[in-house]
Amino acid sequence: MSKVLVLNASYEPLNVTNWRRAVVLMLKGKAEQIEHNGKYVYPELPLPTVIRLRHYVRVPYKEIPLTRRNILYRDSHSCQYCGYTGDDLTLDHVIPRSRHGGDSWENIVTACVRCNVKKGNRTPKEANMILRHQPRRPYSSLHFEVAKQVKGGVHQEWRKYVIGV
Repeated sequence: MSKVLVLNASYEPLNVTNWRRAVVLMLKGKAEQIEHNGKYVYPELPLPTVIRLRHYVRVPYKEIPLTRRNILYRDSHSCQYCGYTGDDLTLDHVIPRSRHGGDSWENIVTACVRCNVKKGNRTPKEANMILRHQPRRPYSSLHFEVAKQVKGGVHQEWRKYVIGV
């Protein structure tokens, strides 16, 4: 039915869960409802879209894996040189591997085949091609999920709880 943003006691985003789990946490007194969408589970229980845990939970930092799928998602499935969106996208090293450019979030972007071939073994500046967005490491894997929901227009109320969306 609906996804629910779970905030720590400090209002820091922790997780995205389903509405059933969120309602159970609220009924057990472990969480409180912060936002709802006007729909109701029961007449006296609104369907939550954001809940906050009553006690602070320590969460270890989790590194986001550098994968093709994650890079495509970070770059919104579009060429970072011309803006093309389609199925035949490739990954391009901003500083080519032959020039000791490594595999990192800051050095790999999504590119269409045409732009990747045009750029070749050069830097964007040498190829006279401008990057639409400077590549950067994502904030967290949760950031990916929240950004997808907010940009999709589903949960605009989440925007105020997440930095950079």
